Amino acid sequence: MACQARFGVKNASRGRRMERPQTVKGKNMAVEFGDSQGSLSDTLTGMIGSIRGNTITLRELMIEIGEQGFLLLCALLTLPFLIPVSIPGVSTVFGAAIILISLAITLNRMPWLPKRILDREIDTEKLVPTLRKGAALVSKLDRYVRPRLNFLTEGALMNRFNGLMIMAGGVLLMFPLGLIPLSNTLPGIAILLLSLGIIQRDGLMVAGGYLFLVATTVYFAVLGYAAFAAGQGLSHFFVS
Repeated sequence: MACQARFGVKNASRGRRMERPQTVKGKNMAVEFGDSQGSLSDTLTGMIGSIRGNTITLRELMIEIGEQGFLLLCALLTLPFLIPVSIPGVSTVFGAAIILISLAITLNRMPWLPKRILDREIDTEKLVPTLRKGAALVSKLDRYVRPRLNFLTEGALMNRFNGLMIMAGGVLLMFPLGLIPLSNTLPGIAILLLSLGIIQRDGLMVAGGYLFLVATTVYFAVLGYAAFAAGQGLSHFFVS
């Protein structure tokens, strides 16, 4: 049975329509992102304010955000990583979700997520304040976001390439380095900039996402080399 979803939603804070992907019955979803003139921070704040209860699952978050679109969900999932304090286990769950959502964007299909990821409970007492702090940081970007460098955000080819870049950020986010400074923050910023840039047709933000992906890769390579060098040094010390 074909899945039929609605993605045209009016932003309550601005009263402007945000264009979302369309689903045609019996066909795969085509991921095309139209211009959005609404404030991303206002949308995120509204969604965060709707979270209720002691725990929440990714399934419940997706139901809440459903009609707002996949990129908004990716942006929401990066918010806990914009501040230094990390919540144990969140990077694995959110990183996996970002990878699968970005894969759906790249392949022009509705996203599929395994039940284990969808139904894992997260403590809202820790999550909501972290999301609010992340949304406050995003609000500072609103004044700088505008359509520009359109060649980085237009066309099916760039949509798929940017989907792959978001996927790469999700992979980097899942690396088990949560206790190391910036190991979650750098890929989180990359995914946020990519998502924000695509939603608002801001190619400069998208380019910033590319830059943070490169910075994350270099940072992880340096950490890997330092760990290897330290291991070699300890090996020589004990052997000699």
